Amino acid sequence: MVSLWSALTLEHTIFWGKWFLFAAIVSLSVWMFTAVVLRRVSYIRLGVPVVFERYQRKRGSKSSFSAQVFGHRKLLNDVRSGIMHLVYFYGFIVLQFGALDLIWKGLNGGVPLPLPYYEWFSWSQEITVTLVLAAVLYGAFRRYGEKLPRLKRGWKPSLVMWFIGSLMLTILLSLAFERLSAGVSSHHAVDPGYAPVSAPLAGLLNDAGVQPQSSAAHTGFELFWWLHLVVLLSFLVYVPQSKHFHLLTAPVNLWFRRSTPPGRLTPLNLEDEEAESFGTGKVEHFTQKQLLDLYACVECGRCTNVCPASSTGKILSPMHLIVKLRDHLTEKGAAITSKSPWLPAGLLQKKASEPHAHLMGGVLPAWEAAAEGSTTIAPTMAAQAGAWSKREASKPEEVELVGEVMTEEELWACTTCRNCEEQCPVGNEHVDKIIDMRRYLVLMEGRLPSDGQRALQNIERQSNPWGLPRAERAAWITECESRTGIRVETLQELKRQGRRADILLWAGSMGSYDMRSRRVLYDLVRLLDHAGVSFGALGMEEKSSGDTARRIGNELLFQELCRENIETLSKYGVTRIVTACPHTFNTFKNEYPDFGLSPDVTVEHHTELLARLLEDGALRPVNTIDERVTVHDSCYLGRYNDTYEAPRSLLRAIPGVTIEEMERSRSNGMCCGAGGGLMWMEEHSGTRINHARTAQALEVKPSVISSACPYCLTMMEDGLKALSADDRVIARDVAELLAESVFGG
Repeated sequence: MVSLWSALTLEHTIFWGKWFLFAAIVSLSVWMFTAVVLRRVSYIRLGVPVVFERYQRKRGSKSSFSAQVFGHRKLLNDVRSGIMHLVYFYGFIVLQFGALDLIWKGLNGGVPLPLPYYEWFSWSQEITVTLVLAAVLYGAFRRYGEKLPRLKRGWKPSLVMWFIGSLMLTILLSLAFERLSAGVSSHHAVDPGYAPVSAPLAGLLNDAGVQPQSSAAHTGFELFWWLHLVVLLSFLVYVPQSKHFHLLTAPVNLWFRRSTPPGRLTPLNLEDEEAESFGTGKVEHFTQKQLLDLYACVECGRCTNVCPASSTGKILSPMHLIVKLRDHLTEKGAAITSKSPWLPAGLLQKKASEPHAHLMGGVLPAWEAAAEGSTTIAPTMAAQAGAWSKREASKPEEVELVGEVMTEEELWACTTCRNCEEQCPVGNEHVDKIIDMRRYLVLMEGRLPSDGQRALQNIERQSNPWGLPRAERAAWITECESRTGIRVETLQELKRQGRRADILLWAGSMGSYDMRSRRVLYDLVRLLDHAGVSFGALGMEEKSSGDTARRIGNELLFQELCRENIETLSKYGVTRIVTACPHTFNTFKNEYPDFGLSPDVTVEHHTELLARLLEDGALRPVNTIDERVTVHDSCYLGRYNDTYEAPRSLLRAIPGVTIEEMERSRSNGMCCGAGGGLMWMEEHSGTRINHARTAQALEVKPSVISSACPYCLTMMEDGLKALSADDRVIARDVAELLAESVFGG
């Protein structure tokens, strides 16, 4: 009796001791997880507060959110990686139930949870474990076998694969030892037919000498059960301290993504007398939403993979932009709040005092492009990885955001094409952060490339980037009449005559001054006149739209031009504007309303208006044009305003035209290199972006590269000349092709 009582007491002691140890480990892990998350939330709260427009979202945004989070819509742009992540995502959701069941069995002598259809449940768990384990192996192959340039390599990026792989293996080994520990006759044992992995694995262990219901079987189960628990809880604590924090932040980031048009920049209140600075000169000058972006990044490299700067040998890498800002925020936030971002290491220190690591110099090492127009991100990735260095003596709060964390060279390499944002699966916005730092450089420091400075001075003095006389802005009207026989009347002339035009034709600086762009404008005039459209121009009263000034960072100049243009438009009661420049189109349509442009004013790109005139029968392309045409999509027309079909509909309407799409087209089209003010600045490293894009166009062997933007047209023509292809391929605006078909050669 005493012996039995002692055995029962020992059994109860072991039982409750296991529960106590389990509770202690879980409690400590949950506390560390919560503490790490809350500390990072406190870092985010250092940013400028914003009103999250949760209840002012566009119709359909919730379904878009679901498609992103649960459907992995953008991840599936790369089908193989997308499927792999779908297995991870849904695999972990399914396996949470199995983890609860396994933990419960380990704590209660092998008694499973009372789940319906338990054997089918066990089968689904083992199949899911196998699929996730296969996904881990495939992920390792993608990173170390295929060596995708966009993926980092090393112990840190590999750690998660070891975590997930270990979790899967400890599940299978726990289940296998459980079968042996319970014995085949136990009522708790799952039928081997419903254990497609653990049953054969148990057989192998049995063949290796582990007997059913032996102490070795019991010990094996306990060992791998505890290992699984420790790995699971370690992973829980690791997640918010790594890039895998995106598991929590990405859904939040996607839910609170902007409901305004993509790429619309936030206006600066330049009349705020209490403002200490304008733009972003410190990481806490970013908004809280912008800082949330940093912790949502998964470091997948998709943004860098499509970036025109990264692809052509510039130092800018959108992924490293986010990562460096994130690391800087973490270190500075820890210094300000005096709470370490790292646990359990932080338990041993009273105050965060880790050295700051940031990019030094930012000079891209010399490398040889295989050919003019080659595109690879490998040199940029190598330069970013090799340029990190520790500054032991510097305090995080003393580190300069612009100059040390982000170099000026990186900021001025961005074309603002937004392909990084288009490809990002977690909704990060890179461009507005770059523009905000440019604003600080220009407005507060007066630092920008000399050619960019020259363009801004010319816009300020003469309202055009070349500095040509304002008096010549209306010269195109006279030349247009001599070439086409059509007199474009100005709104001032029409007002004197007591007449009004239905549409204001905005020529823009390119149409007004650039001789090549004028030819596009003349064909547009011919088409509008032929279709019976009532239109007029501003002539001398037209000024720069301010897009170049704003993207370079001179918000002050932009707002001056914006208000002057709005005043002119209001004076004539303009209600409809059409322009051939996507940059002007985007600025008028999406940004001028922030400064007082009436919402009743309709802004159209010329391809949209021409497409509608074709549909209405006002224009009839009857002449055959035997051309093989490839379409270069303007970033500001496509990714900024989702207009991809209008230029193509014009081309499809032309008899004889055959459209050949480039590999990178529509939403994944590569930038021509002129956006973000770079039209007026020289590229000093790597391959010229327009040469690389032209080379991509030439791969489909076109006779014509078509575009719908004066910047793109200029860049494509320059690329054709540089690649010695201008003798067999020409660059033309779609309006020119349409005019040729309507009027003849």
